[in-house]
Amino acid sequence: MRANLALFGIVVTAVLVQFVAWPLMLRQWGVSALWIAAPLVVLTPTHWGLIHESIHGKLLPQRWLNEWLGRALAIAFLLPFDALRFGHLMHHRYTREHYDRPDVHDGATHRVLARIGYYAHLSGGLYLAELAMPLLAFLPVNWVRRLVAHRLRSEEPMDREIQRLFVGFAGNQERRVRMRRDWMLSIALYAFAFYLYGAWWPVFAVTMFLRGLWLSLADNLPHYDVTLDEQQRARNFRAPAIWRPVLMNHHLHRLHHQHPTLPWTALPALARTDAAATEADAGYFRAALRQFRGFGKIR
Repeated sequence: MRANLALFGIVVTAVLVQFVAWPLMLRQWGVSALWIAAPLVVLTPTHWGLIHESIHGKLLPQRWLNEWLGRALAIAFLLPFDALRFGHLMHHRYTREHYDRPDVHDGATHRVLARIGYYAHLSGGLYLAELAMPLLAFLPVNWVRRLVAHRLRSEEPMDREIQRLFVGFAGNQERRVRMRRDWMLSIALYAFAFYLYGAWWPVFAVTMFLRGLWLSLADNLPHYDVTLDEQQRARNFRAPAIWRPVLMNHHLHRLHHQHPTLPWTALPALARTDAAATEADAGYFRAALRQFRGFGKIR
């Protein structure tokens, strides 16, 4: 909890700098204040990592406060907390199933179009899709259910169960109300920020794109080119010690899938006692770039 509170304080400070202090500094000092973009982008996995801990109920022990803080962090990142939570828990339950393989060509789409879509997904497309997702909560519920059912259509028994769960989520009225509320809060927050930046608004937009690019690259990284018979269908990676708290040990992703109820701070000690975990696949950042090789395989 102390580690989470310390990182939460750093991330909240970064949010306040980005939304309030930085636009004032740009107006005062001009281009000499552009260096602040670097720490804001570098803190992207920490911001997401705190949301991730909230999703698993490990950010703080009080359930209501855990969710409230996770939701606030998601609003500050223009992310739909309810959709993130549902999608991430489904990812744990059905890792690398048909709907959870962005790096695998499904055979139904022309390979050229599929390759363009894959690289767009890596290059910030995932984040842009997450930004647009709350708009579905404003559409008639029957439309959304049909859209989700069509997107996940399959005759495989497990795929049909996944489809049923997603359709149920899409039609849940309570969640739809929360997603609409959170989206409107995010829009109000970002409109205020763009107003403060004034003529410097492209700096804010580019910084958010770079943060979204990081999220898009990191999302499927531990599962890229992972076969169905690999342990937990995920991999661990090596990361320099200075990066581990920034990544919140996301490089030990296979261990997280094996022990999803453990907090992120417990994973390094577990890795030291797990011989297989020490045989990390590769460096974390090298593995992120390796995704640009193209489609992986599923066997």
